[in-house]
Amino acid sequence: MLMRTDPFREFDRLAQQFFGPDHPAAMQMDAYRAGDDLIVHFDLPGIDPETIDLDVERNVLNVRAERRSPAPEGANMIVAERPTGTFTRQLFLGDTLDTEHIDASYDAGVLTLRIHVAEQAKPRRIPIAGGSKRKQLHS
Repeated sequence: MLMRTDPFREFDRLAQQFFGPDHPAAMQMDAYRAGDDLIVHFDLPGIDPETIDLDVERNVLNVRAERRSPAPEGANMIVAERPTGTFTRQLFLGDTLDTEHIDASYDAGVLTLRIHVAEQAKPRRIPIAGGSKRKQLHS
């Protein structure tokens, strides 16, 4: 048998009972720019990829995932420290990102998004129209 000795775990358990398992929890993330892409990593260990939902509406990216308890219904839980329920996160994407081209993958408990920089936001060289060359006068 396992014994729980951390008194604060009881407060966490009571809070989960009060708010319920469906109370949305935040997910941890890292984000960085690499070349012409914004890369975002979300920590979602133990999440079934089928429960992950991504959508974009007016430059707002919504990420939603659900982790269910591994215990069968009616089981007597001895220790329940891993959070279960719904995890959500919203990202406000700037106009410089191309929301039509977002790649998503899930591996080893990490959801990775690759959001491309919009073509109109990429640096570009502006050609300068040539004027007439000065004619050199020979005396």
